[in-house]
Amino acid sequence: AESIFAQMTREEHPIPAWVVTGAGTGGTSATLGRFIRYRRLPTRLCLADPEASVFHRHLADRGIGTVSGPPSLVEGIGRPRCEPSFIPELIDRACAVPDAASIAAARVLSRRIGRSCGGSTGTNLWAVARIAGEMAARGEEGSVVTLLCDSGERYSSTLLDDAWLRQRNIDIRPAEDAMERFFETGVLGSFT
Repeated sequence: AESIFAQMTREEHPIPAWVVTGAGTGGTSATLGRFIRYRRLPTRLCLADPEASVFHRHLADRGIGTVSGPPSLVEGIGRPRCEPSFIPELIDRACAVPDAASIAAARVLSRRIGRSCGGSTGTNLWAVARIAGEMAARGEEGSVVTLLCDSGERYSSTLLDDAWLRQRNIDIRPAEDAMERFFETGVLGSFT
């Protein structure tokens, strides 16, 4: 957390309006949230969470501690049960992100930066785009920070493989178009 804020000191808005992170065990969000609270920063913390995960549901209703059903295709974040290290009180907002949006965002970002990114990075980016678009619509300025948390190399035969997606009837084109629009206009819009 300290290194993220240290890196921001050279930016136009050095104290981020938002930090966006996913939750696997909850350790990263807990560390970031504690740092923000201990330093009494105005920064808010957004949890980017796969739709199939329990964390965003638990934030809406603390009585929900587990979910059943097919897991998310996004590895590393999202869980079927709340982990003990997840501290919901530190989260200001949750964005539930469909797998197709996570995959599309990872692909668009990979093309734009020339470096392969995986699904959890795509999940974070989708939430960043939603928040940044909302801020712009309200005329707010500020920085939104997230992590490039995974490389896409290990997903070349799954999430980043068109044939693999077709076999599972996952159409990411509308979400890719929405993410490209965000990069061009600052507005994410819907993709369904």
